[in-house]
Amino acid sequence: MIGLFSIIALGFFLGMRHATDPDHVIAVSTIVSRHRSIKHAAAIGALWGLGHTLTILTVGGGIILFGWVIPARIGLSMEFSVGLMLILLGVLNLTGILQWITNNISPGHLHGPGGTVHSHAHSHGDYVHTHSHGHNPEAHPHELTQNPLNWFDRHFGELGLYNAMRPLVVGLVHGLAGSVAVALLVLTTIRNPKWAIVYLLLFGIGTLAGMMLITGAMGAPFTYADKRFSRLNDGLRVASGLISLGFGLFIVYQIGFVSGLFTNHPQWTPR
Repeated sequence: MIGLFSIIALGFFLGMRHATDPDHVIAVSTIVSRHRSIKHAAAIGALWGLGHTLTILTVGGGIILFGWVIPARIGLSMEFSVGLMLILLGVLNLTGILQWITNNISPGHLHGPGGTVHSHAHSHGDYVHTHSHGHNPEAHPHELTQNPLNWFDRHFGELGLYNAMRPLVVGLVHGLAGSVAVALLVLTTIRNPKWAIVYLLLFGIGTLAGMMLITGAMGAPFTYADKRFSRLNDGLRVASGLISLGFGLFIVYQIGFVSGLFTNHPQWTPR
């Protein structure tokens, strides 16, 4: 019994270690980079951990309790979805900053009907305000530029549900990729199905706690940079988007071609 409790307790700490996997950290960094509070960053980690735990319990529980067998192509597809998700997160992050880059690189002096017009871009979270003013008092338009992510945030962000769903869905997808390996590991060490489910639950709670610590620490530089160095904050956001896009492309290539998802002989080892 003491050995059993030790193994289950180990599941919690292994869950915390699991939260530090590169694809996990990269994915949440693209979401954390859009928030300005350590508290919000930690909440993102908690929502990611909740989604991850739900998938671990659902898929892992099915394997343990009902003897589900995951075919190689299905297993590779679950891991492939993580690569696609990282690509999407990277593109969305980069798209959100492209307008800022365009406004800052474009000439600051334009010529309009009222004479010389100066254009200035001001970033407010995911929104970019463009102020144009000239020597003519009537030439002072004020507009809100849009990009795809702005449209979603404007329509759903105020509800709160949209901002909560992003890390939750990311966690659900990540759980798909890792649930099989965790369940098989449990089956080799814990024979009692009830205790095996308890192990999965504690593993999930450990992952949630670990990701909260990671995102809270990750949110600190974004919060600091936003208050003092807005350009540095934009640079961090671009960096997180590029890393997510690059790592996602690497996973897609690795799963699709090296592991053979797109071939007639897929090879898959849960890990």
